Amino acid sequence: MRELDAKTITENVAQMCKEAAYYLPEDVYKALKKGRETEKSPAGQNVLDQIIKNAEIAKAEDRPYCQDTGMTIVFLEVGQDLHIVGGDLEQAVNDGIAKGYTEGYLRKSVVSEPLFNRVNTKNNTPGVIYTKIVPGDKLKITVEPKGFGSENKGGVKMLVPADGVEGVKKAVMEIILHASMNPCPPTVIGVGIGGTMDKACLYSKVALTRSVDSHNPMPEYAKLEDELLDLINQTGIGPQLGGSTTCLGVNIEWGPTHIAGLPVAVTICCHACRHKTRTL
Repeated sequence: MRELDAKTITENVAQMCKEAAYYLPEDVYKALKKGRETEKSPAGQNVLDQIIKNAEIAKAEDRPYCQDTGMTIVFLEVGQDLHIVGGDLEQAVNDGIAKGYTEGYLRKSVVSEPLFNRVNTKNNTPGVIYTKIVPGDKLKITVEPKGFGSENKGGVKMLVPADGVEGVKKAVMEIILHASMNPCPPTVIGVGIGGTMDKACLYSKVALTRSVDSHNPMPEYAKLEDELLDLINQTGIGPQLGGSTTCLGVNIEWGPTHIAGLPVAVTICCHACRHKTRTL
């Protein structure tokens, strides 16, 4: 049995929150540069130039590259032979979020109750934490700060098996077209297929932690990722002001579902597709 101190978790989560806010992932940066090379719209080119310059300044000066530094989603993979000592695991993670957002001068955007009072918690906690028990004695932490301009435009569709691949495409595109330019494109799209309504949404969140230039290992889903990317980039939405660079990547994650179901969830992320992963 290996031991890991809760304070170590807190310090790492704090650092990951700051790094996610300051440094655009390299795969996203490269996708933006590639989009700039192929974008034909002058307005789209101008927007992409500004986005790329903004990311470069943020990295050089250790500043957030978007004012919405998100609600922090955290995925934990906890080895069954790991013992957390010196504190509670979820509290350690939330302490790390609070520390990172306070020390990093990141905007605190979380309210403690969603409908009636909406009082800001003033440290961006609590995070949305998903915990999975896995073999081994390590702790894998993935931090995904999620901005809500794009989060507000996601959706879920409860299809039936007869809808098939074309039904999935239609469902995804309905959500994308309804969102239009509001999620601050160019976007990264996470699609979850299968499970239950809530599980499909979780799959779509996990999909956003993958590199934008990766593919699902199952060829049929990899093909669907490419087809959806092409369809989205044919909409003309472009990088906010029109063009062909509407989306930088579509990632699909899937899981088993009921014989009567075909849940499809779409999480839209703006170009500020933040994620950091560490294994302790």
